[in-house]
Amino acid sequence: MNEIKYSTSLNSLIYQDSVAIRTEVFVNEQNVPKELEIDDLENKCTYFVLYKENKAVACARFFPTADNGIHVQRVAVLKEYRHKNLGTELLNYIFNFVTKENYSYIVLGAQDHAQTFYKKLGFKVIGKQYQEAGILHHDMKLEL
Repeated sequence: MNEIKYSTSLNSLIYQDSVAIRTEVFVNEQNVPKELEIDDLENKCTYFVLYKENKAVACARFFPTADNGIHVQRVAVLKEYRHKNLGTELLNYIFNFVTKENYSYIVLGAQDHAQTFYKKLGFKVIGKQYQEAGILHHDMKLEL
């Protein structure tokens, strides 16, 4: 059975598990520089981690925007757990979480190879393509 936990504390195990997943996926697999992965938004976010059989396998974070939305970032699933709907499960949990808080939309910067995944969840591409950490992205938005 999967369990999803969340925290805003940088001293929490949830945050530490999130950073471990992000380091594996973004730094080790995708060669994102560590100094770009850990940023100045760390203390402004809520962190979510999905645990499968007590192992941290997927993560995401968000922070509120100035106009009643949220910006989701750092969505990652460990390689051996991909294509098992864990990313979908985690994001649906976050969608329910923020809907209860009456946010009006979710925006994120999707790596271009992941656009199909986000489109299946209802996101639409907004804006032009850009490069972040050497990876092509598009911003995507979901109205709640």
